[in-house]
Amino acid sequence: MIPWWGLALLVFGVNFLVWGTVGLTRLVDEMVMRWRRARWRARHPQSIVALRHDPAGRRARQNNLTVDDVAILIPAHNEAAVIAASIRAITKLVPRKNVHVVSDGSTDDTFEVALECGVKAIQTRRNVGKAGALRDAIERFKLVERFPVVMLLDADTRVQPGYFAAALPLFDSPNVVAVAGCVKTDTRRMLSPVGNLLTGHRMKIYAMGQRVMKFGQTSRYLNATPIVPGFASIYRTAVLPDIDINPIGLAIEDFNMTFEVYHKNLGKVGFTLQAIAVTQDPDNFRDYIRQTRRWALGFWQTIRRHPPRLNLFTAMLALSLTELITSCLVFVTLPAVVLILAMPDLVSTAPTWPVYGSAYTFMSAHMTLNRILYGVVGPDFLSTCFVAAIDRRPRLLLSAPFFPFMRVLDAAIGLYAIPLAWFANSNGTWKSPARRGGPRGGHHRQAPVRTAPAATGVPEAPEPVYAPEPAAYPQFAEAESRHASG
Repeated sequence: MIPWWGLALLVFGVNFLVWGTVGLTRLVDEMVMRWRRARWRARHPQSIVALRHDPAGRRARQNNLTVDDVAILIPAHNEAAVIAASIRAITKLVPRKNVHVVSDGSTDDTFEVALECGVKAIQTRRNVGKAGALRDAIERFKLVERFPVVMLLDADTRVQPGYFAAALPLFDSPNVVAVAGCVKTDTRRMLSPVGNLLTGHRMKIYAMGQRVMKFGQTSRYLNATPIVPGFASIYRTAVLPDIDINPIGLAIEDFNMTFEVYHKNLGKVGFTLQAIAVTQDPDNFRDYIRQTRRWALGFWQTIRRHPPRLNLFTAMLALSLTELITSCLVFVTLPAVVLILAMPDLVSTAPTWPVYGSAYTFMSAHMTLNRILYGVVGPDFLSTCFVAAIDRRPRLLLSAPFFPFMRVLDAAIGLYAIPLAWFANSNGTWKSPARRGGPRGGHHRQAPVRTAPAATGVPEAPEPVYAPEPAAYPQFAEAESRHASG
């Protein structure tokens, strides 16, 4: 008979215990370091001096960074409904001249909305994929030459005040080459019950994954996180030439970029819970399944592309993969197991059925409904209570009975993506979930959709063709002239 705690370990994994313990150690270490710094400053007040501007220029400065040193790069595909709000949020925190947008084959007015916001913008003639758009925009805007760090920002993401005050000091450590943001789901939207369930499930995943897992995975001594999420991440531009941003056959770029950092020994990843950005998560099952499948496919494709190495990252990844597959198998089979164990309570003669009787005898010898309750449902509900308390979202408890079913769905999608990653290649093209928001002036309307440009004469290779030229749009020409003048 499998004990309930053994089932809980199979479902939730040793990773939570390992990285949770590392995270607690990191928390204590940071508290001690802050206390020591405060004590030293109290004893040496004369040593505290104002930072001076680097006369060599911002590109040469690699620590003591300010928002003037940060380039913002926003890839967007049909994001006219939300990109204006994202640009307004980021331009409250960084100079407008630092913000760059690449519209990746959009068939709505994403490009025009970006220009109206007064930022630098370019567009591709067709959808070449987020990774391809990022790679070529970095080259076109010359971000490596102009800035010490660049933030890769999704068009539906609003960076919150305090993000850069928390994130930029992490680059004072020369070993840190990337900083992951802390994601929170947008709760300002009016959603249906299904939308509240889906966003609540994502909120729970984000809270547990970041507070328990990622906080420990990005400690100073044990640094091995599998992903720097692409919604709002910052990279040193000095390492970007060493990262293959757009390899052939991957659905998404953020897993691959993170693996490149560790496998090429480029440095470490930083993370702080105070660097917060708010993003829109899918509010319908179609978009949720499509996005989850894309993420899972991109993860396993990245696993396929990067052979294992003899390092901490590969060891921790192997443990995570083992527990991920085990957990998915448990959750996928859980509905059938519950049905088999519960049937005699519904039909008293069920154990006498020919096939079912053998299945029930075997299953009841290893599992009971009480053990499933204590080992799966109970821990899942307690984690929901934890998230509802720390995020101050008591309404999350209303969706708690449905979250185990969402875990079953996630597990099925995750297992489905494994063979697909080995037998199918992706071209990186993307389609954003349905967005809610106003493209201009905050009005809640959907931006008009244009007919996609004809493919005649467009080369098959995924090289973007930029249009229009700066002179065609005065806003873009003005931005270019401001850049040329420094």
